[in-house]
Amino acid sequence: MRRHGWLVLLAFAALAAAQQQDFSKVQIKVTKVSGNIYMLQGAGGNIAASVGEDGIVIVDDQYAPLADKIAAALKGIGVTDKPVRFVINTHYHGDHTGGNAPFASGGSTVIAQDNVRKRLETGGKAGIGTAMSMDQPAAPKGGLPIITFDHDVTVHLNGEDIRALHFPAGHTDGDAIVFFPKANVVHMGDDFVTYGYPFVDVISGGSVQGIIAACDKVTATLPADVKVIPGHGDLATLAEVKDFSAMLKATSETVQNAIKQGKTTEQMKKEKILAQWDGKYGKGFITPDLFIETLYNSLTSNKNAQFLQHN
Repeated sequence: MRRHGWLVLLAFAALAAAQQQDFSKVQIKVTKVSGNIYMLQGAGGNIAASVGEDGIVIVDDQYAPLADKIAAALKGIGVTDKPVRFVINTHYHGDHTGGNAPFASGGSTVIAQDNVRKRLETGGKAGIGTAMSMDQPAAPKGGLPIITFDHDVTVHLNGEDIRALHFPAGHTDGDAIVFFPKANVVHMGDDFVTYGYPFVDVISGGSVQGIIAACDKVTATLPADVKVIPGHGDLATLAEVKDFSAMLKATSETVQNAIKQGKTTEQMKKEKILAQWDGKYGKGFITPDLFIETLYNSLTSNKNAQFLQHN
């Protein structure tokens, strides 16, 4: 088997391990971010939580088997015994929406961008294109968002104006970045991660260019001292988001130049054209070779994407 084949298998193995792990061993870590906003880390995507006298709003909910642990961790903060009233999904992937059904059955209202509900309802494939794809099963009916929005929605709770804003064609076609302006916090979803080169779901309408646009919009409009909750990884700063965007721009330019020279992705990989960024960003499950494929597909639209348009 060629080296590239092994890399794809390793990437799939990493994703499978995340989905099939022993959740009984997962512990939920709670970090106070600012004001009444907290970050919860366990397995899957990071959770933001607004916890106050009006109840609780969470952004993303990881996996269904962790719902009780997440609820216990929220209660353990000691601010309120009231339940989770609202869940906001940043996108449709199961490591961010797997807890929708158990929270909904407990009375929570799930909110998401229009395309999130569509993709959860139908299921389908996710991935960077032909080099790497995986099946995303449809969500149970109880796990579907009840309230959906096209451009944005705001939840007014706990003295905060919690705004979810749609950023199209980023990590997926249904991304929402969630702002907590009074607490000076933003949850970026998977439009910003700290594990290395990002996984961009090109098949589900995502693109590197869309992630760059999302990061640049956020960095241009938020205060320099805003607290940034990434989709995965530890609490971050706006400077880190700027560095992430700069890397995406530079690597995109490098691959675009190679395309103009008539090089194939295999030639780009052999020449290790992303080598100068690999030390910092190439250690995650998206290897340098897979990120070359991602960039190539984003730049050429050769992505076998299955777009879902707004109504």
